Amino acid sequence: MDTVVQLFLICVALGAVVGFLAGLLGIGGGLIIVPALLYILPSVGFPSNVIPHVAIATSLAAIILTSLSSVYAHNKRGNISWPLAPKIFPGIIVGGLAAGFIADKISGASLTVFFAVFVLVMSVQMLYPVKPNRAETLPNSVGLFIIAIFIALIAGLMGIGGGALLVPFLSWCGLEMRKAVGLSSATGLLIAISGTFAYIISGWDQVGLPEFTLGYIYLPALLGIVITSIFIAPLGVKAASVWPTSVLKKIFALLLAVIGLKMLLS
Repeated sequence: MDTVVQLFLICVALGAVVGFLAGLLGIGGGLIIVPALLYILPSVGFPSNVIPHVAIATSLAAIILTSLSSVYAHNKRGNISWPLAPKIFPGIIVGGLAAGFIADKISGASLTVFFAVFVLVMSVQMLYPVKPNRAETLPNSVGLFIIAIFIALIAGLMGIGGGALLVPFLSWCGLEMRKAVGLSSATGLLIAISGTFAYIISGWDQVGLPEFTLGYIYLPALLGIVITSIFIAPLGVKAASVWPTSVLKKIFALLLAVIGLKMLLS
């Protein structure tokens, strides 16, 4: 029990870091939560083969709670293009659900490698952001459905909200940036909800999990992260107006590259 309490307190501190950096740099918390949990979870007796699953599932569950305020704020400002919702949301839900069940069939080592590669790609994108030329129109409903499945599937397998993938796509299709970010906040919430549900069901009968798990979700870590991240994020937003965020984002990108390389090499 002492170890669980220690992990909870570590996750309280982790949540503060996640919330502040998310507000300061506009990054998804999953890029921080998943690597941190990969190093923390072994201390409470998780079998090594399921630690990546638990880290990703717990990250998605945290995104549910931390993204609610973002969705509310974007909706209040009219940044969510609700007419696009019927074309994108179904694919997002299908992809998010599929991610949880597919991850259950992938080994922990393979999931770790996939995440490490994804982290490296994200670090390069942050160092050298690509600004795609805009297309004239969005794809038709079938095209949007398929693309939404793909984005939600990748996001669900990586434990992130999917904004890093959806925002550039929507911007390329001609949607103004604030609308792309607003819609991404809503789809991120759906990815987190559907993915979390799938990880709970797929991990329900997993043998060897310690106490306080709900499927693949580790509740003490989830609670610790959420408690502080929700309240610290606004401080990061305020700091973004005075701190050199462009420089800090590059430093963070280099840190992500180190994390990704270490995960691959180990």
